[in-house]
Amino acid sequence: MADIKTLAVVGSGQMGSGIAQLGAMYGLDVWLVDTDPDALLRATNSISSSIQRFVSKSHLSQVAGSDALRRLKCTSNLEDLHLADVIIEAIVESENVKKKLFSELDKIAKASTILASNTSSISITRLASATSRPRQVIGMHFMNPPPIMKLVEIVRGANTSDETFSATKALAERFGKIVICSQDYSGFIVNRILMPMINEAFFTLYTGVATKEDIDTGMKLGTNHPMGPLELADFIGLDVCLSIMRVLHVGLGDNKYAPCPLLVQYVDAGQLGRKRGIGVYDYRKVSEPVKPAPRL
Repeated sequence: MADIKTLAVVGSGQMGSGIAQLGAMYGLDVWLVDTDPDALLRATNSISSSIQRFVSKSHLSQVAGSDALRRLKCTSNLEDLHLADVIIEAIVESENVKKKLFSELDKIAKASTILASNTSSISITRLASATSRPRQVIGMHFMNPPPIMKLVEIVRGANTSDETFSATKALAERFGKIVICSQDYSGFIVNRILMPMINEAFFTLYTGVATKEDIDTGMKLGTNHPMGPLELADFIGLDVCLSIMRVLHVGLGDNKYAPCPLLVQYVDAGQLGRKRGIGVYDYRKVSEPVKPAPRL
């Protein structure tokens, strides 16, 4: 396909905004799409702050940072993506919701556009079945946060063409990423290994083997992980972890992937991790007690 000049990212959460930032920093014109204007405002503020940190650490020049911000446009209208060369979906980890979006994008995008999903577990083949262009549908799974993490996991669906794969791989490498390739099986590579470990950490807590602090400390100091599994789950989002475990359980048909009841309970209670201020750990700032005024 022709050179990629315009990137669109659908979904302005942590993953979507990070991917959009990468595109803008590496010279692409970028559309960032979200139905929620407030989410777009938060995303642009986050991207601006992140780029400024790159500048302050001399990882990016002031001119390059300003240029990147100028290349970023936000919209709530999918029709604005009709000329995008690549569209990356980074919305909620739900197959039905993603398939509906892919069907809509298929009707809007030009014939040559690649439709990529940032899904971390859902079948690319099934997402592609919602479109008339399965040869141009591919998985492009960034790690969190996308501007920092070096890995991109590329997943070919049953009908993904060599041309689509090559163009997607070249785009990831343009972003300075190292690419690994997975077959289209539930969880792919990273989450097929990572999520059962996190789920087992929840079972370890659930059955009273150890405290959350000791579980995380054991994995950090005993296996040299930068974060313990429960702390990492809070960072990812407990709802995301649960969604992926359910995909693994259904897709692979093995009860060893059944989500831990404690993980389910946290999600049911709305304790989703850092993004909600509370998950396995409590991140909310405890207000200082008001001191009584001194008596004169």
